[in-house]
Amino acid sequence: MIGIIMGSKSDLPIMSEAANVLEELGIQYELTVVSAHRTPHRMVEYAEQARSKGLKVIIAGAGGAAHLPGMVASITTLPVIGVPIKSSNSIDGWDSVLSILQMPSGVPVATVALNGARNAGILAAQIISTFDEAVAHQLQKFKNELRDKVMESVKDIDENGWQGKK
Repeated sequence: MIGIIMGSKSDLPIMSEAANVLEELGIQYELTVVSAHRTPHRMVEYAEQARSKGLKVIIAGAGGAAHLPGMVASITTLPVIGVPIKSSNSIDGWDSVLSILQMPSGVPVATVALNGARNAGILAAQIISTFDEAVAHQLQKFKNELRDKVMESVKDIDENGWQGKK
């Protein structure tokens, strides 16, 4: 199971993309709000209990100062994937990106692109696939579908040309 946490309910439109891809892949997850600044005791409790609850990976999304992924990573030994979110109080998202990306030695957080929760879900699934063959099989099907979409585009352009060509 994968834990998906976010600093505020306002992050849900972005973070739901991680949940959506996990559902597509048939992977169990839990999703909740855990604020590093407004509920620090809840954050510590969540991180301390994550492994015993059966979580294998935590996806943590946060905007602004974005301390949630790093603080959770400082407590748990599970892999943490940080999703920087461009929030209403953000400096064009850069504050979130740098807060999650620039972790000190010994406290790694895998970081995806700004608002990249879908990729965070895929990365979490890839981590799970290292020990779960059913997830590995689902991911292979997913990757094959991505390839097939591109190849359909190649075929379409080859057969019909590019309409804007001069």
